[in-house]
Amino acid sequence: MMHNFKSEFLNNIQKRSFIQDCTDFEGLDNYISECEKSQKPAIAYIGFDCTASSLHAGSLMQIMALRFFQKSGHKPIVLLGGGTTLIGDPSGKDEARKMLTQEDIEKNKKGIRKVFEKYLELENTYNPDSNKAFLVDNAEWLKKLNYIDFLRDVGKHFSINRMLGFDSVKTRLEREQNLSFLEFNYMILQAYDFVELAKIYNCRIQIGGSDQWGNIVNGTDLNRRISDHDSIFGLTTPLLTTSSGAKMGKTADGAVWLDEELLKPYDFWQYWRNTSDADVVKFLKLFTEFSEKEIEEFSKAEGAEINKVKIELATAVTQLCYSKEKAEAAKETAKQVFQQGKLGDDLPVFNIQKTTLEAGIVIHDLLKISGLSESNGKAKDLVDGGGARINDEKITDKNLIINTSFLKENVIKLSSGKKKHIIIKII
Repeated sequence: MMHNFKSEFLNNIQKRSFIQDCTDFEGLDNYISECEKSQKPAIAYIGFDCTASSLHAGSLMQIMALRFFQKSGHKPIVLLGGGTTLIGDPSGKDEARKMLTQEDIEKNKKGIRKVFEKYLELENTYNPDSNKAFLVDNAEWLKKLNYIDFLRDVGKHFSINRMLGFDSVKTRLEREQNLSFLEFNYMILQAYDFVELAKIYNCRIQIGGSDQWGNIVNGTDLNRRISDHDSIFGLTTPLLTTSSGAKMGKTADGAVWLDEELLKPYDFWQYWRNTSDADVVKFLKLFTEFSEKEIEEFSKAEGAEINKVKIELATAVTQLCYSKEKAEAAKETAKQVFQQGKLGDDLPVFNIQKTTLEAGIVIHDLLKISGLSESNGKAKDLVDGGGARINDEKITDKNLIINTSFLKENVIKLSSGKKKHIIIKII
């Protein structure tokens, strides 16, 4: 259902397909539009638990929502779950998350901050009148809670009957999968985060994926019950999958990380270049800053022309995550590899000892250790299926021994299918 918003921000993200549900569309629109009229920033937050040293493309929709929020003149708060990560969000999980140490969480917080430094303008000291983003850690208040007081003041507002109806709980129970008391507390702590953010930072909006709807509603309800804030809103984005039904940010080889140390710019660029035709326009709206008019022109592409649009998509997304220079380098490498048959300067490199190559290594072992295949079995299947190439020549023998005779200009180009390549260098 399309809404006629007064707010510039809400109109923009609605056109870009960011909006799923809201606790009060009219109230949210009034709040943001009043802020826009008075040129005072509205304040919204999204929470990110610190379960890994980086975020991946599955979080990119929320990251871009905050970026568009900031570009509309408003103030994003990035809530790092230093406290809630110690508990673990049961949403979308069949089993409890791995318990992390405090040291792991601190390391992950630093990595996640690096991601936001690329997408948002940050400030180190909170200024409510600026639209610069501010990072907050919920450990600041969660670790100070007195358990008995918390149960009496906050726990009394939560109904077990209602909590059992949330998808994150119901699904686990229906499958007879264990849900620990620790995890059951997560939704209460997440709701309390919104109370603290409203109290300390006057934050009025929580944004999250549609799988977080129950947690977000809890937060808005709890605010109305125990704080002085009436104008509190929850807004969700759709749960995004590709046209094939696959989760965003995941491939057969693992997560599509937003950190160069975990995923090279060329591989990141290739992920977006390989977007299916059916997803191109949707991804242009969500993950780039092309204008509505530009996207409309891109949407007219047909046949071979759509591949040019995919290149525009991949380059624009990579530029935001890495830099213009690295995006253009990835684009040029792809051109060299696919159109000109060259090695390409930006292809991933795997170093191998000279003595190892001199002794010879069987092709399925090389495919595995270089990262082009997950296992020897899959590497053999790749060769049998005709998908393995060395120096652009098809490999037909899965027991082929690779040695220094395969070197060309002191390197070997190893390929899995048409789109995955790696350079083997001797050291």
